[in-house]
Amino acid sequence: MNALAHVTPPAGSVVAASSFYAALRILPADQRHAMYEVYAFCRAVDDIADDPGPRPDRMAALDRWREDLALLYSGRRVTDLTRGLAKPVSRFDLQLGDFLAVISGMTMDVAKDIRAPDWETLDLYCDRVASAVGRLSVRIFGIDEANGLELAHHLGRALQITNILRDLDEDAAMGRLYLPMEALSAAGIASRDIAEVLNNPALGQACTLVAERARRHFAEANAVTHRCPRAAVRSPRLMASVYKAILDNLVERGWAAPRVCVRPSRSQILWPILRHGFF
Repeated sequence: MNALAHVTPPAGSVVAASSFYAALRILPADQRHAMYEVYAFCRAVDDIADDPGPRPDRMAALDRWREDLALLYSGRRVTDLTRGLAKPVSRFDLQLGDFLAVISGMTMDVAKDIRAPDWETLDLYCDRVASAVGRLSVRIFGIDEANGLELAHHLGRALQITNILRDLDEDAAMGRLYLPMEALSAAGIASRDIAEVLNNPALGQACTLVAERARRHFAEANAVTHRCPRAAVRSPRLMASVYKAILDNLVERGWAAPRVCVRPSRSQILWPILRHGFF
């Protein structure tokens, strides 16, 4: 589950796609096209991770991405996989390590289904599938390195944790449970069986702890954007506004089954576009 396939989410939902494209439409053409290519990369590797096919085949597909990226960065060859990335990589000095980190995050999903990881493992996962995407993005947005790295760290995690809370049932259908074991234990949930966890009356307590972590990351990301030139952070601020609204809606809905799908209202999308896109 990836945050740009999100922006992963994860991926590919109508809300994620619509808010993502809204955030990019306000960018200058060269930045917009570069972000589309990064998004296409994220969707491609995310689709590999979520494919129900044999794990060795999916591992091989991710390895091909690694190999083709190595060829691109060595200057030896542009392949069909990397053709769209060649210009953004050169134009915005995108780092190979960040692309490889995203692939490593996808590998975590392919190697075995993630179920109730500890916070440390979940944080590593979020860094790879979300904050690494953020590190690519802030270079394209033109944010200075120090603020850019901090923004990618916090906003990537905020978006990914929101995705996790939003997609509990979708992830469960794939045999995955990203809620951290510490949050489950704190809520008194001893079982690690996905169905039992998601139907436990104390699930809301665990999700509330996770949502609080997301809120702290949103607050830290917001503080960073206020230190940056407004034009450079319009897109990330728009995305943060929409995903913060998703988180608020999730908390308002609650966590008891059956959980209805949560999407931001039209006004929750349009107002950030007006606020961050034109003023």
